[in-house]
Parts: sequence; C-alpha cells; structure tokens
Amino acid sequence: MDEPWGGIDPDLVAQGSLRLDFSDGVLRITLDRPEARNAQTPATWQALAAIGEAVRSGRHEVDVVVVTGSGPAFSSGLDRRMFTPEGIPGQMSLASMAALDDEGIDAAITRIQDGFTWLRETPAVSIAVVRGHAIGAGFQLALACDMILAAPDARFAMRETSWGLVPDLAGTWPLVRAVGYGRALEICATGREVDADEGYRLGFVTRVEADPDAALTELLGSLRATPPGAVRELTSLLRGAQDRTASEQQAAERAAQARRLRSLLALLGG
Repeated sequence: MDEPWGGIDPDLVAQGSLRLDFSDGVLRITLDRPEARNAQTPATWQALAAIGEAVRSGRHEVDVVVVTGSGPAFSSGLDRRMFTPEGIPGQMSLASMAALDDEGIDAAITRIQDGFTWLRETPAVSIAVVRGHAIGAGFQLALACDMILAAPDARFAMRETSWGLVPDLAGTWPLVRAVGYGRALEICATGREVDADEGYRLGFVTRVEADPDAALTELLGSLRATPPGAVRELTSLLRGAQDRTASEQQAAERAAQARRLRSLLALLGG
C-alpha cells in the first residue's frame, strides 16, 4: 500500500509479522512469517486488534476480509518462546501474565481476544484460506472467520490443553456451534489433528478446494455480484440466528427485509 492502511502504524503491522493488501473492498491479511510456520506472538495479536479497529472506523469501505498465511502453513499457533522464562524480547510472556492478579489476567486476555473477535463483529464477510497446519491460535484465528476455505492438506488441531492450558482466543464458541459439545470436547482434550475432509464433515470447514485461491476468486466474484448492502445485511442476520428464538429470528428477518426494500427503492429513485 502507498500509505498506512486505516492509519495503522506500519511498524506495528511489521512487528506482528503481518502483510496487508487492500483493493476493491477486499482486505487481505497475510501471516507473513513462513520461516516459523507463521507462529503468532503478542505483537501479532496487537496488530490484528488494530486492524479490527481500523475496519470498524469505516475509513475504508471493507466488504470482505481474507486471512491467510504465507508459505506451506496457515499458522503453527503460539510462538513457543512465550513458554520460556525470558519470553519474547519486549513482549508479554505466559510467565509475566501468570504473575498478574485476576483482573490483570482478564484484561490482558481481553486485549488478545480483540484481535480475533472483530472478524465476526464487523459487517464485512471474513474468509480464512487455510493450507497446511492451523494449530492452536492458528485454528482459533481460522474459526474467528465466517468461512474457511481449506486446501486438501489443511490440518487443524487445538493443542492448548495438551500444554496444560485451554483455548482462550475466542475459538471455543464457534467450534461448539459448528460441531457440538461432545465433538468439540474430544478435539480440544486430545489435541488431535483434524484433516480438511473431516473438518468439512464436522461443519467448521466451509469448502475443501484443490486450489483455494481459485475458489476464493470465484467466491469474491459471487459476493460482488449481489446488490450493494445485501450480503452485509445477510451476514448480520445469519450470525445471530442461533442465539435467537424462532420468533426473534423471524422479527430480525422482517426488520432486515424492510431495510433492504427501502434501500432498493432508493436505488431505483423512488
């Protein structure tokens, strides 16, 4: 980009090992640390949260957010240096977090979660394109998106419990909604790998594609072909469906349709 996207400090994005590209309403976020299989650090989460704030600001009209990784892996999860006493220079470690009181830990994790939750809280459709491993934080980042396009070699695993922790990057909610409590418990408690085909059968993978980039291009074309605002309204309607009663969802449908009818009438000059 010629200028910092959304006013975000380019150094913050670089320190988070991210790359941003914005064109025609599509914001692409690439985890750009292939030599470490795109392992994530607190700087990654800080940069993701800043990107979310920029999307919410409305400075740029973002219709779609694409999250992917450079190299053969989506993300191997947490940078293992965070488990060491010295941690990552200049960044929070697990030891420093554990030394906080309960309120401090809660605040720290809330800030980290902000880097993930915005992907399902903004009007833009979010799509994860996953090749290779999406482990721990990588799995949760993919789950934060509305859709997951997976290559046949994609492998998902929730390894936090295997390390004595629990998933805390807002990934348990979409996982349980997609696969149910029992399957989510088994996946998280065992830390086993779930391949792309099983992920599709379980329901958290949207599509398995030999060429996910081509599938993404096709999907973006379909999204752009809809009348302005229709997909945004639909996204909001469907995201909240499972948290509403049937009558509440019907009321939400009526309200959304009223807004769409008025918008279409305005486009027709009525």
